[in-house]
Amino acid sequence: MVAREGTVFSMIDVPEVNIGAGYRDKQVGYFRDDAGFARYLDAYRDGFAALPPPSLTADLPTALGTVRAYRFGSGGGTPLVLLPGRQAATPMWAANLPGLLRSRPVITLDLLGEPGLSVQHAPLEDDADQAAWLDESLSGLGLDRAHLLGVSIGGWSAANLAIHAPRHVASLTLLDAPMVFGSISWKMIAVSLGSVIPGMPERWRDTLLSWISGGAKAPRELPEGRLIASGMRDFHSRLPMTKTLAAEQVAAITVPVLAIFAGRSIVHNAERVAATAREVLRDGRVEVWPSASHAINGEFPDEIAARVDSFLTMAEQRGASEYRDLPDAR
Repeated sequence: MVAREGTVFSMIDVPEVNIGAGYRDKQVGYFRDDAGFARYLDAYRDGFAALPPPSLTADLPTALGTVRAYRFGSGGGTPLVLLPGRQAATPMWAANLPGLLRSRPVITLDLLGEPGLSVQHAPLEDDADQAAWLDESLSGLGLDRAHLLGVSIGGWSAANLAIHAPRHVASLTLLDAPMVFGSISWKMIAVSLGSVIPGMPERWRDTLLSWISGGAKAPRELPEGRLIASGMRDFHSRLPMTKTLAAEQVAAITVPVLAIFAGRSIVHNAERVAATAREVLRDGRVEVWPSASHAINGEFPDEIAARVDSFLTMAEQRGASEYRDLPDAR
């Protein structure tokens, strides 16, 4: 592990990332050209400026690549590890970190194979590989146990880890996670396909971002919007097709799970996947927040922080049977 204490965003360490079409045949993610990476890094730095200063920055070696991690807060207790959505990275958590840090240290990871400062070195072949790099990263951080919170595909990644390599997983919080409790909608398929089409006009990318964010206007005016837009434009992913997790796999997860679905999400039918989650989870708390879109983490940061704090406190102090006694969010 390469670790640096007290990193300041303006001096953020930039690893040697994959740039250029020479990486195409290596079956790894890469930035399309130098100009694209410069554009992405500018958005990353601007977004990072809105975060609390990290107490630690680390590039964690795994068999499949190096994973960029940041630790925020210096308190004790079991940390909360945040996994971002597709085309995003650590700067997307600007709204969430202040609230989440009130009760415990927080670690953020840039997903391997996605835009960010993690660097993929070998192909990711399947769901087991997707879990392997994450498991190795938690080991590299010296964590015995960690709570995981993932939004969107980060939620799928957290659940996939609990299925394939659960040794470090203390609990799961899944925010509008796709393909965990059912398949995605045709709208989300359209967004996913549109995000990887090279040469797409910026106004079309803005439309996709607005669509998935519940109608938010001019998403590129926000740092996280610029970050995601650049990721869509400037980064080429080579990831295995994300598969809907089998019900029997999800049912075998033994740790406590808090699953929150956005009522206005375009990703899936919230009520339908919530019903499935209630049916299959062995130890689950399932909620639908009717006014939330798929951009739930940015829309309700204070509510999420409060809900997560209550859930994790019970997970650590009371036992599985008590989670179902939490009051509804709204």
